[in-house]
Amino acid sequence: MSTLETNLIQPATGTALQVGASGDTITVPSGATIVNSGTATGFGGGKVLQVVQTVKTDTDSTTATSFNDISGMSVAITPAATSSKILVFANTNTGETINYSGSIQLMRDTTALFIGDASSSRTRASAGGLMPNGRTSQQRNIHYLDSPSSTSALTYKLQWLAESGGTLYLNRDAGDADAAYSTRAASSITVMEIGA
Repeated sequence: MSTLETNLIQPATGTALQVGASGDTITVPSGATIVNSGTATGFGGGKVLQVVQTVKTDTDSTTATSFNDISGMSVAITPAATSSKILVFANTNTGETINYSGSIQLMRDTTALFIGDASSSRTRASAGGLMPNGRTSQQRNIHYLDSPSSTSALTYKLQWLAESGGTLYLNRDAGDADAAYSTRAASSITVMEIGA
């Protein structure tokens, strides 16, 4: 086996540099590092191209009976290609007035995503439910793979509503007693661009 040592391999003007031929195996030995400062293409699907996250640690509440934005629970991402998918992970910790319900929905800009089918007067949402105990909070997780087919800036966010007469809280329980059994939690929304 012969060894070629050089500091730069550069293609001729107007041509592309090819390493190996079809059927060849190019080996990167253990301990070696490949550094990419440009754009990597042609490596197949499933690449994580970028990750963006927003974390909310303060408390909030709503008595609104129609969906409205949860302050601080949005994240913006600009896909690199229309073929990219956006994987969304949303985690909220909510408490509600005892025996009242609250609902949360995932949005891409003005489009509701990952919501249940319409059924009479029932609320269509990504997550929801009744709170039978004011001393506890519920962790509500949303996992959704979106196909926006866009290279424009997109905003993913969470909205919420409370049942009429009740209050929905974020990152705390309804009682919020100054005691060890009351929890102060955090919520987050994370988006990943997955290359096609």
